[in-house]
Amino acid sequence: MDKALSMFGDDIAIAFSGAEDVALIEYAHLTGRPFRVFSLETGRLNPETYRLFDEVEKRYNIRIQYMFPDATEVEELVRTKGLFSFYEDGHQECCRVRKVRPLRRALKGLKAWITGQRKDQSPGTRASVPVVQVDPAFEGLDGGPGSLVKWNPLSNVSGTAVWSFLRTMDVPVNALHSQGYVSIGCEPCTRAVLPGQHEREGRWWWEDAKAKECGLHKGNIDSLTEPQSALGEKVEAADLFTGENVKTFARGDMEALAKGENREKSSIVVLYAPWCSFSQVCTSRF
Repeated sequence: MDKALSMFGDDIAIAFSGAEDVALIEYAHLTGRPFRVFSLETGRLNPETYRLFDEVEKRYNIRIQYMFPDATEVEELVRTKGLFSFYEDGHQECCRVRKVRPLRRALKGLKAWITGQRKDQSPGTRASVPVVQVDPAFEGLDGGPGSLVKWNPLSNVSGTAVWSFLRTMDVPVNALHSQGYVSIGCEPCTRAVLPGQHEREGRWWWEDAKAKECGLHKGNIDSLTEPQSALGEKVEAADLFTGENVKTFARGDMEALAKGENREKSSIVVLYAPWCSFSQVCTSRF
């Protein structure tokens, strides 16, 4: 953090939205150097997030630079597709209007930016995040490829270590964390996660796990490939449950089984949800 601030001075800023970014602000404060902070105000954030912004500004005596989406673009999106179109056709369009384009405007006024990305935030897509890099996706103040440097000081830091630091320093955090929220974005697209679930499971939960990125860090996203054999051939995942003794039950069949109707002997029922990595198999004995 000290190296980044000393190298770029007023031409670098911290991107602030979540717990990791509070850690970054605390690190910046501890260097004793002046620093800038910006945040994307999408218009769809939780009330607790706005209160966090206020607490951080007061604690560090700073003014966060809020980047708003273009009002005309938001109006066109909502009038054309409604307030919750992302539940039907994916979150990318809304994120592009409310987050990616405002971020692009913010970065055009900088030579470098600092993010709270961690490799363990999303092992499937962020496993290769470096500590410092030339930003491969956005342009900086001077324009053109290579004009923006991206610092990810927490790249190799675990989420557990970040939270240990936050508790030790007694800094403000989003009140939603105490309600089971881990990764927090816009209110309609964020929910609490269950114990054992990965933090990104609380984001865009209605979409495929491969799509849980909004585009802010698209330059760091690892491509996910299909499993292949040693010869490079695509490997199809075999069904776990096949055979003549396997029955597919409709809702009525399950209700009848639960009530004990038409049951001549004990059965083992396996509820199989192959699309869900956390509850693929649930077994009950009747």
